[in-house]
Amino acid sequence: MAEVTAETKILNKYGFHVRPSTQFMQKAREYTANIIVQVDDVTADGKSIMQLMALGAMQDSTVKITADGPDAEEAVSSLVQLIQSRFGGID
Repeated sequence: MAEVTAETKILNKYGFHVRPSTQFMQKAREYTANIIVQVDDVTADGKSIMQLMALGAMQDSTVKITADGPDAEEAVSSLVQLIQSRFGGID
C-alpha cells in the first residue's frame, strides 16, 4: 500500500472552523486509511475534530493531506474535493 498525498488551498472565508472541521472529520472516518492533515508545520489526525481545529487553517492556507491504507487514494481525492467545494458552501 502506497502513501497518497495531495495539497489544496482553503477557499472558504473563515477557514477550518467548527462546521468544516466536523465535515472533514466525518468524511475522513468513512475510510479505513490513516489520514494526516498538515498546515505549515502543524499536523493533525484527519479523524480528530480537536486536532483539525487546532491547525488554525484560515482562508488561502495550503493544506497537505496524506493517507496510508487500502482506500488512501479515494480518501485523499474525496477530502480534497470537500475542501475545494468550500465544504458545500460554508463560509
